[in-house]
Amino acid sequence: MHDQYLQGSFFEEDYLIRTLGSLATQPDIALTELVANAWDAGASRVEITIPTELFGEIIVEDDGTGLTPEMFRKRWMTLGYNRLKYQGEQVEFPPGRVDTFRKAYGRNGVGRHGMLCFANRYTVQTCRDGIGANFIVSVDSGKDPFTLISEETFPCESHGTRLMAKVERNLPNIEEIREILSARFLHNPQFQVIVNGKYIDLTQHRGLIEHTHIQINDRVTLELFVIDSTKMSKNMKQHGVAFWVGNRLVGEPSWYLGEFTLADGRTAFARRHTIVAKSDDLYNEVLPDWSAFKKSALMDNVYKAISSYIETIYRRIMRDRIVETKRSVLSEHRAELSKLPALGKVEVSNFIEELTNTHPTIQQDFLSAAVKAVIQLEKTRSGVSLLQKISCLSEEDVEGLNRLLEDWTVKDALAVLDEIDKRLLVIEALERFSSDPNIDELNTLHPLVIQARWLFGPEFDSPLYTSNVSLTNAVHQLFGKKPSKDSFVNSRNRPDIVVVGDSSISAVCSEEFSDHSNVVTMRRILLIELKKGKSTIGRDELTQANNYVDDLLNCGLLDGDPYINAYVVGHRFDSRIGNSRIRKVGDPEKGRIEVITYSQLVRTAQQRLFKLKNELNTRYKGLTDETIVQKVLDEPEQMNLFEATESA
Repeated sequence: MHDQYLQGSFFEEDYLIRTLGSLATQPDIALTELVANAWDAGASRVEITIPTELFGEIIVEDDGTGLTPEMFRKRWMTLGYNRLKYQGEQVEFPPGRVDTFRKAYGRNGVGRHGMLCFANRYTVQTCRDGIGANFIVSVDSGKDPFTLISEETFPCESHGTRLMAKVERNLPNIEEIREILSARFLHNPQFQVIVNGKYIDLTQHRGLIEHTHIQINDRVTLELFVIDSTKMSKNMKQHGVAFWVGNRLVGEPSWYLGEFTLADGRTAFARRHTIVAKSDDLYNEVLPDWSAFKKSALMDNVYKAISSYIETIYRRIMRDRIVETKRSVLSEHRAELSKLPALGKVEVSNFIEELTNTHPTIQQDFLSAAVKAVIQLEKTRSGVSLLQKISCLSEEDVEGLNRLLEDWTVKDALAVLDEIDKRLLVIEALERFSSDPNIDELNTLHPLVIQARWLFGPEFDSPLYTSNVSLTNAVHQLFGKKPSKDSFVNSRNRPDIVVVGDSSISAVCSEEFSDHSNVVTMRRILLIELKKGKSTIGRDELTQANNYVDDLLNCGLLDGDPYINAYVVGHRFDSRIGNSRIRKVGDPEKGRIEVITYSQLVRTAQQRLFKLKNELNTRYKGLTDETIVQKVLDEPEQMNLFEATESA
């Protein structure tokens, strides 16, 4: 049964235009998206005609696959059309055209609305499969943000799409558009963008800042072209190193070649430059589908040579920009700099030189924040070692440090980072020790798991715990009761660890008011049995844990009627256990016993810490086994973080 509604939603006439943002206001972005649409349609040629004055006609025409009327209504007239879902990532080419490997730019169907940058109404003429069609599309108000005004079909033997509109606003600059589009799509020699009858060849492009040759060996030479697109692009697929072999694109442009990262894709350099590497000497290195190169020693040498070249050109390009950036930052802090002693001014100057030489793309606001911090250090002359470390930070780290200090005090940040570090050390130690049959679980694994009780749930994360003693003594120590030795069926047949606590959400034993009185009683108990490294948990071990839970539930010494979570931890479990690794106790259920492995503990820890250990793996690789254990066990004060939380 469907819910009844009183009214649907309506749209203002300019809703779609306002939603499109820069696509509807900047001609270079609108035309870039329309050319990208032609690329996605398998076109090899796009012709754009731009009028010289307002109310002239702008035309974008391609020789791609075109659309049938049914395709047009489904794809073009669907707001937010999902290309990946319905067409996939690979580009379809017109019949008879053999092209290289090509991936589509489009994802959400927004680019086709580029004509709305120039007018509220435009015409689409498209041909496919012997059928041609004319459509008029217009933005509208009411129930639909855009509508199909008219449609007519006619026989057509060609293929492709032609878009037409009268330019009522945002008249493009012809020369500027030609330069921008030719730079953004020059990476593929089999895809030409012609603006008002003129195509810019690679060697004639105004953005060409260097043209050179590199000799790889006696038989392989590369011809390199470095192009500056003059405006940064959001789409990284249009930038990077593009390989042309026999005037044919191999794969797609990328700043990542083999094991070499040639540029950080987030930088201005990477988002506005394209490097074309031409060679007729690499045919034998190309995969059959032209999607990439084969892995070989020769290609490693090619990548290495290009990487070295890019580093040189990169530093040269950024040199002039960074000089102006340094001058602006120093002018910004002139008043504070003037108050420093001569030595302090020298230190600040040296810091700026070292930082900008290491990171020539650093943004002005990041450099300014770093210089401000250095000036404060120089005022106290107590931060020399910190000064040295800051000068070695990456641009991303400088930004991160600035954000960190805006939201946190240093003391709070250190407390949190220390606790995270402690938990990562526990994970590393568990990975190393759990499979060692010679490990003393009482003095090694036992303390590690106590440090990692947060794996079993946040409510068990508490400093209250006991060492490897009998169940009787565990209850006595943690609950202040002294049971007789006969309270348990097997008081000396103890598990390796019993952890029971009382107090708040972080406690081992959570409490609640009884339904029948105003007295606080225990709600949950955590019971852990640890097995030695390389141990196997079988039916006997599971039955033993079952006995522990029964004895604890029936000893008559527990407040209320708590639920017991019991875990039996070992290296592996016997296959004969099968699906019985989880056993429920009582009817109604009063406890639960679960068999888990050390590897499960480690994976759980990784997930709870968002896989930080993988990100910081090098920090812990250099630690010896003794150092890891010692660092974990020598930090009892780390629990102050939770005590502070509980008392707050």
